Amino acid sequence: MDFTGKTAVVTGGSRGIGRAVCLELARSGANVALCYAGNETAARETVQTVEALGTKALAIRCDVSNPGQVNGLIDAVVHGFQRIDILVNNAGITRDNLLVRMSEADFDAVMNANLKGTFLCMKAASRLMLKQRYGRIINLSSVVGLRGNAGQVNYAASKAGVIGMTKSLAKELAGRGITVNAVAPGFIDTDMTGALPEAARAAALAAIPMARLGTVEEVARAVAFLASDGAAYITGQVLAVDGGMAV
Repeated sequence: MDFTGKTAVVTGGSRGIGRAVCLELARSGANVALCYAGNETAARETVQTVEALGTKALAIRCDVSNPGQVNGLIDAVVHGFQRIDILVNNAGITRDNLLVRMSEADFDAVMNANLKGTFLCMKAASRLMLKQRYGRIINLSSVVGLRGNAGQVNYAASKAGVIGMTKSLAKELAGRGITVNAVAPGFIDTDMTGALPEAARAAALAAIPMARLGTVEEVARAVAFLASDGAAYITGQVLAVDGGMAV
């Protein structure tokens, strides 16, 4: 894969899957603009690591659920790099609880960050991609959006919604050289999953046919493939990177 001369925007790019995506794209020559919600130190570390790979990087603080901030993000990237070739919507949060205990505030927070945030970023970036007649949009969904999960009604709804938006926008933009796809990670080894109690971790592993956690690098490689010229005839699809959980 060769992304030389291309610019990628990665939301939630300061750590975890987002950081791995930034590095994977940079290794193949892409300039990377990442947005982050609040961890400026982690964002700076990602920028430094990307630049060490020989490409340019930019970190911008942005609440993806805020339309004004999203438009400001896209404007800043265009000012810095003149174009946007790849958009990876990775930013997201969890507020887990059983439905009967879930507050409306926690439901709304997850929907705003995960679903509305993806909508706003796609809307802002697609305007530019339409003018370019080129673009790759990759949305991070989840295996939970495909099969549900107890205690995650809000998260599952948001990630299922991402899949619906992906398929709909793919049909809208296909004739203009823009592909829109989703990656649905399963149980991935991140800081968040590392903090789980041992019993919960064991139960999750038991549900994975491959009997191991995935890595952020494995998810990042799937994202990079969908952003590449090798995936030019693939759009509206959901690629599960889950060790067989959704089978």
